[in-house]
Amino acid sequence: MPPERPRTRVPVPHERRVLLLALCAGLPGVVGTLVLLNLGGYSSKVAWTVGALVAGIWLAVAFALRERVIRPLQTLSNMLAALREGDFSLRARFGDTDDALGLALMEINLLGDTLRNQRLGAMEATALLRAVMQEIDVAIFAFDGDATLRLANRAAERLLAQPSERLVSKRAATLGLAEFLDGSVPRVSDRAFPARSGRWEIRRTTFRQDGRPHTLVVITDVTRALREEELLAWQRLVRVLSHEINNSLAPIKSLAGSLARLLDRPKDGDETRDLRHGLGVIEGRADALARFMSAYARLAKLPPPQRRELDVGPWMRHVVALETRAPVKLDPGPDVTVRADSDQLEQALINLIRNAVDAARETSGGVLVTWSANADAVEVTVADDGPGLSGGANLFVPFYTTKPDGTGIGLVLSRQVAEAHGGTVTLENRRDRGGALATLRIRR
Repeated sequence: MPPERPRTRVPVPHERRVLLLALCAGLPGVVGTLVLLNLGGYSSKVAWTVGALVAGIWLAVAFALRERVIRPLQTLSNMLAALREGDFSLRARFGDTDDALGLALMEINLLGDTLRNQRLGAMEATALLRAVMQEIDVAIFAFDGDATLRLANRAAERLLAQPSERLVSKRAATLGLAEFLDGSVPRVSDRAFPARSGRWEIRRTTFRQDGRPHTLVVITDVTRALREEELLAWQRLVRVLSHEINNSLAPIKSLAGSLARLLDRPKDGDETRDLRHGLGVIEGRADALARFMSAYARLAKLPPPQRRELDVGPWMRHVVALETRAPVKLDPGPDVTVRADSDQLEQALINLIRNAVDAARETSGGVLVTWSANADAVEVTVADDGPGLSGGANLFVPFYTTKPDGTGIGLVLSRQVAEAHGGTVTLENRRDRGGALATLRIRR
């Protein structure tokens, strides 16, 4: 025999259950009435009339109760369906908010108002965002997880010389943008696009839409900005080099003419001394010019750091011991190591300590060196009791110095070393007392 199929239980609709419950609630009274009519000696006409009246009232009340329960539920269902479809114009009528049904209908109306306001706010924000994206002079591309273009603003259209209708739904490789979906960012790249070529800054971030990951690529033309910065750098460099070279060549030229005249006539002891003095001045200025060019070469050709494990404590004690012009107090920090180039960091810290000692000697103050660490970086601080900082805007300008024998590259070199290690160098006036505070931050 074939196996018996399991019987599927058909669920009873809610409307029918309400009607059955209403009928069951009145059934005992109706049955009791009919029994009393049959046993009470009433005529059949009276018994049938009263029985029919009771049964009619019973059925009318049951169906009325069914409608009273089902109609509000249908109203709620229709309103929720409208809200789900985004139609916030429907409103439910209710009488008293003190009963449960009126309160439920009122809450549905309030929910519709809230959702409508939120939708209007989202639409306005989206419209504003779209307007900004369309008007901003930066090319913006949005790619989905399959590297397919989903959005491009007007700047992107101009960059690729095509309307967005032709760009959307194309792969990044087809558009020539696949390289921008990988690699480190931000970065500057030389690239020729259909509209124009130049230097571009590439930025990238990720976002989710409909639960799926997307990539936002922002391409900014930085050609003009970089050229202006390059021009300013060259102007500053030429100005500094011209100043230093002229300071050396002017006395050399003058002394050379004077020495040539001395050679044309007989020489006595004084003239010999003048010759020696003039040659000494020429040699000194030549040496100064050579030192200046050597310092510039050091600044321009800083090699990449050779990173090794460096124990901060012994390294700090070694660097502080190198300063012999004035005592430097070392306040030990935690035991920590970093991966860094010890020679470059040593030179950077020597420059900071030397500047602090020079400032502290002006006021007969002291210098305090310490360090701290967190999960990301190690911070070395050098605090002095000197007069504080002046002309803070020029502190990191190459060859700018306030010292008679300074070269003006110490702080610039220290900052370059720190940035090569993913860190920073900052200088500020101390808040607790007079003096300056230099902070060397190194990424671990």
